[in-house]
Amino acid sequence: MTEKRIFNIASEADVVAGRTTDVYFERTLKILRARGIDPRVTMEVRAKELPNGSAWAIFAGLEEALLMLERLNAPLEVRSIEEGTIFGPGDAVFSVSGPYRAICAHETPLLGLLCQASGIATATARCRKAAGDRTLLSFGARRMHPCLAPMIDRSAWIGGADGVSTVGSAAALGIEPEGTMPHALILCLGDTVEAAKAFREVIGEGVRCTALVDTFGDEKFETLRVARALGKRLHAVRLDTPSSRRGDMAAICRETRWELDLNGYRHVKILVSGGLDEGKILALNPWADGYGVGTGIASAPVVDFALDIVEIDGKPVAKRGKQAGAKRLVRCGRCLARRNVLLRNPAPRCACGGGMADLQKRFIRDGRLAVRLPTAGKIRERTLRELKGVEL
Repeated sequence: MTEKRIFNIASEADVVAGRTTDVYFERTLKILRARGIDPRVTMEVRAKELPNGSAWAIFAGLEEALLMLERLNAPLEVRSIEEGTIFGPGDAVFSVSGPYRAICAHETPLLGLLCQASGIATATARCRKAAGDRTLLSFGARRMHPCLAPMIDRSAWIGGADGVSTVGSAAALGIEPEGTMPHALILCLGDTVEAAKAFREVIGEGVRCTALVDTFGDEKFETLRVARALGKRLHAVRLDTPSSRRGDMAAICRETRWELDLNGYRHVKILVSGGLDEGKILALNPWADGYGVGTGIASAPVVDFALDIVEIDGKPVAKRGKQAGAKRLVRCGRCLARRNVLLRNPAPRCACGGGMADLQKRFIRDGRLAVRLPTAGKIRERTLRELKGVEL
């Protein structure tokens, strides 16, 4: 007897076979096959607008998209900007060329892979920019389906997070998982100090101890109790005060920092979690040393990409509201301005006088990967370099 599946998810085989497509693509395939029509098309990915009206976003999800398209065993060509690259509204970030019937049923999953990963990476990058050099951790796996945890954490990592909390995701990324302690540990042991001591004794000195200090009492007094008990063995305290008791979080952070410094515990850092986004991070920066962001990263608004035909059998064509012709994205090396140009045309000079170079590269040629894909760590390095050229 086949064991009943417990999670309502599609398998990799389902995605590659086209079973996650929208039904109108399935019907389109039937019609084209019946008519013996299979034109060679170029399809282009762009987003007319970005989440919250932002001027920039981070491109992510490319690795999965490429591996899916390669599995189709079709004569496709893919050009794309690299993961971790900044793009803006209307920028041509990705294109796929080949027989339309080979691509048709995979428009839905292709967009899903790029839209959600780019949304998570962008939200993380904006928090990264807001936090500056303070610690930023991804705590958001619990806010989404557990089977998505590796994708969420990878997107957050390449978006600039310093660490992720889930064990499997961290292993896949080649990093150590980052975390503190849950309220459950303190409730089970009955006291904040006892929980901190137990963490230190059982987990060992190889893992930094960050004590949660809002379970039973006032954050300031619980912080001082733990600091006195652990001394130099305490790395940080985490403030995760529930909204029903929170009041002014900036005031809580400020008061806690004051008491730590006053009592000789300047080495103890303050980590804040719970309902954070880039705006709240900016407000807490004067007193906080780091942030654990959950919902704001994991359930970030997607980048609303569209995939549109721009050429059929080598001839420019597009629906109303779209620009026909295969294009590529170029960027000025001096002022970082971006521009879409026709694929067949040379890169122009920028209005500032600087030279413009291609951001896109060919990733798939004749259905097979043409380049070695970078590690998530290398992509993260690209993101951090890119973020130096933009403002919130």
